Amino acid sequence: MAFENLSEKLSQTFKKLRGKGVVTEKDIKDSMREIKLALLEADVNFKVVKDFISSVSERCKGADVMESLTPGQQIVKIVNDELAVLMGGENSRIEFSKKGPTIVMMAGLQGAGKTTFCAKLAAFMRKKHNMRPLLVACDIYRPAAITQLEVVGKQIDVPVFQQGTDKKAVDIAKAGLEHAKAHGNDFVIIDTAGRLHIDDALMQELEDIKKAVETDEILLVIDAMTGQDAVNIAETFNNRLEISGVIVTKLDGDTRGGAALSVKAVTGKPIKFVGVGEKLSDIEEFHPDRMASRILGSGDVLSLIEKAQEAIDDKSAAALEEKIKKNQFDLNDFLDQLQQMKKMGPLTQLIGMLPGVDTKALQNADIDERKLFRVEAIIQSMTQAERKNPSIINASRRRRIAAGSGNQVSDVNNLLRQFEQMQKMMKQFKNPKMMKKFAKLGNFR
Repeated sequence: MAFENLSEKLSQTFKKLRGKGVVTEKDIKDSMREIKLALLEADVNFKVVKDFISSVSERCKGADVMESLTPGQQIVKIVNDELAVLMGGENSRIEFSKKGPTIVMMAGLQGAGKTTFCAKLAAFMRKKHNMRPLLVACDIYRPAAITQLEVVGKQIDVPVFQQGTDKKAVDIAKAGLEHAKAHGNDFVIIDTAGRLHIDDALMQELEDIKKAVETDEILLVIDAMTGQDAVNIAETFNNRLEISGVIVTKLDGDTRGGAALSVKAVTGKPIKFVGVGEKLSDIEEFHPDRMASRILGSGDVLSLIEKAQEAIDDKSAAALEEKIKKNQFDLNDFLDQLQQMKKMGPLTQLIGMLPGVDTKALQNADIDERKLFRVEAIIQSMTQAERKNPSIINASRRRRIAAGSGNQVSDVNNLLRQFEQMQKMMKQFKNPKMMKKFAKLGNFR
């Protein structure tokens, strides 16, 4: 995952500070040197690092830190605040058009994941904003670009407008916009051509499309794996096109993350979305404050909650609550919960959003996601009667279920034992006395 090394080094620095009852100017100076080196190693732009350290140092030398009872904690808070400001301060959203379809032009070099992200953005807009997107294929140079866009468009059930490779890209963009107006599409995403490197012909074509269709947003897709080059690319595109925002892809990969920390300071344009996986659902709105919290090891509970809300259907949740109250929770419900949890993303990614989790240690943790698939297979090999009443599953049934799911009898036994324990726990939560104890422990109102 991105920022792992940076998070680890910052945690080591803060651990030293937290152990001090009083911090001196020398302590602050030493800490700033360590933070500076950590940021540079993370491939953050040198000028950005210099300005960041200067700003943090100035705040750390104030009375709030020097005279505080918890100076180490105050410094962590200052670094957290300044990191959030560095990445944009507030979440920057898509600016929707008030007079017609919102037109978004996607730009970027080849290999950054631009075409795939067109589909991710379309799926996101339909699901979160109930919009009717249209994908417009304007990459007329890369042989498989139009086919690729049609394939990902089909996967998310979003229409793709294309006119082959014989017409000019600007004419296809204009025709695509007319098609959207005629067919009620209110969010148009134009997939433009990329290059292996920036050249004048590419920029001129993008400028022509921008003028011809009067784009509402120009989003530049950059690859987090390219490090400082990504920032230089963003700066060049911005100078020619005046982009409205940036999308950082492959932020889930083994990258130092310097691009995400530098791009706002260098270009003045915010990061609006990030790609966090290969699936077409692996897209997140970029929240600078949450990312700062994640980098400093404080987790990202808000994003975790949002993922849960998107994956879990309200009606299903209400029905499940009623079943638990009536002690009717069965293996069908258990299977349904597993399937909804899978929609939220990889377990390592979800666990990494919890406060205090060492993402470096998480890499070596024994988290076998295939176990979830095995559990699914076991339950799906049961009859409806067995799922509703697991107590009827005797030795011969267990052998049949194991054989049908490609597992061992011991795997079936483990699942049934765990399910029985879960049912006992649910009964405890129905007990008013237990709820009172739980409320006192959690200080719930």
